[in-house]
Amino acid sequence: MGVKRLLVFAVLLLLAGAGALHYFVRMERFAAFNQPVFIDIPRGTPTIEIGRLLEEAGVVRHAALFAAARLPNPRMYPQAGEYRFAEAATPHEVYLRIARGDVYLVEMVIPEGADAFDVAAIVARAGFVREEEILRLALENEGYLFPSTYRFPRRTSAAEAVAAMRRQFDKVWRQFGGNAALRETVTLASLVEKEAVLAEERGRIAGVFANRLRIGMKLQCDPTVAYAARLEGRWRGTIYRSDLDRAHPYNTYQVAGLPPGPIANPGRASLEAALRPMQTEDLYFVAAPDGSGAHIFSKDYGAHERAVAEYRRGRQNQQERNGAGGRGGAAGGTR
Repeated sequence: MGVKRLLVFAVLLLLAGAGALHYFVRMERFAAFNQPVFIDIPRGTPTIEIGRLLEEAGVVRHAALFAAARLPNPRMYPQAGEYRFAEAATPHEVYLRIARGDVYLVEMVIPEGADAFDVAAIVARAGFVREEEILRLALENEGYLFPSTYRFPRRTSAAEAVAAMRRQFDKVWRQFGGNAALRETVTLASLVEKEAVLAEERGRIAGVFANRLRIGMKLQCDPTVAYAARLEGRWRGTIYRSDLDRAHPYNTYQVAGLPPGPIANPGRASLEAALRPMQTEDLYFVAAPDGSGAHIFSKDYGAHERAVAEYRRGRQNQQERNGAGGRGGAAGGTR
């Protein structure tokens, strides 16, 4: 075979090899797994070792194909973290995901007004830790687990999850100036968060509580009674007369002033309301009978009694329309 033919053959062989490599790296989608797999890549892992991890998990056909996928992208380095693979992909697509740092994160939403018990249940449902593992930490940080959407790696610990929520609270608090009395403000904000249904009423509800605190009048806030029951493990889903009469530091029907600490985790709007309560002469509020979430506010007890009677008539009419019988429990709202 002449030299010219050898050169032609070599070129054709190289072209065939390049074509095959292009096909296997950029065209062929491969998956040798039947359910999603997770690959944890420690910091500093060499590219070929990452390829071996992917090959063992059935994400790529061969480790060398993953290494080859890096050749056109020499400045894009694989990023450490845990990755989830659920469908077939080319080695090129796999490499780009890892170079982007597209790590697998579990999304978790903490709503405004969630208390430590709610937060512990949400974190447990997300699959991070058992509910009892996080509850103690959540209770210790009640009020400071800022409501938001969080994205955590699967192996997030209870302490890490709580710390992230606390950091978010600290960030928001600094945005408010961070000069007010922290515990008192957050405690008041938690009461506002649990009482307010309509956003526009937060400031007015805070104003009612501020007025009561100023004159030494008991707050008589129903959510504090429910929280006391939850702390003692006797919450039954509604407030009964026995709950209102029970002596407990968090029961603001029995103890004057703010409770010892927050009863929930307030959002930004409730924190703002607690920092700047509306100037009002109101001392009372009760839920409006129309079920809209609005409240009727009153300056004196006589007007408040009439509002409470109206609320109870409205609730009774609603129960009759629904064919439901009466049920024990408080009427709701500040008395």
